[in-house]
Amino acid sequence: QVQLVESGGGLVQAGGSLRLSCAASGLSFTMYAMGWFRQAPGKEREFVGGISRRWSGGGTDYLESLKGRFTISRDNAKTTVYLQMNSLKPEETAVYYCAAAPGGTWGPDLKHWDYWGQGTQVTVSS
Repeated sequence: QVQLVESGGGLVQAGGSLRLSCAASGLSFTMYAMGWFRQAPGKEREFVGGISRRWSGGGTDYLESLKGRFTISRDNAKTTVYLQMNSLKPEETAVYYCAAAPGGTWGPDLKHWDYWGQGTQVTVSS
């Protein structure tokens, strides 16, 4: 049974930082690209970024507006993916989800992602 468990969410002031973690189990972690999405109330789920599997080079991609502030990394030994978020803005308040995509094809389209975590709430106060 595949499980993705996010942690690290919470309340932070605007301009602050948070580091989210996603612990994966029940899948061959190194064979999956890992991604982060977010969903604010009343809005569609939005691609934050992702990191490819080890054999695809471990490259990353991000929502254009987040480049330079958000960083995704993975620890294959710990089967965990991280999302470092800096200079957070109130409009980035959302539930943040971790996701896993098999193989080398992944991106903003939800159809690429087979498995999802339950989400962790991030609230940025002004």
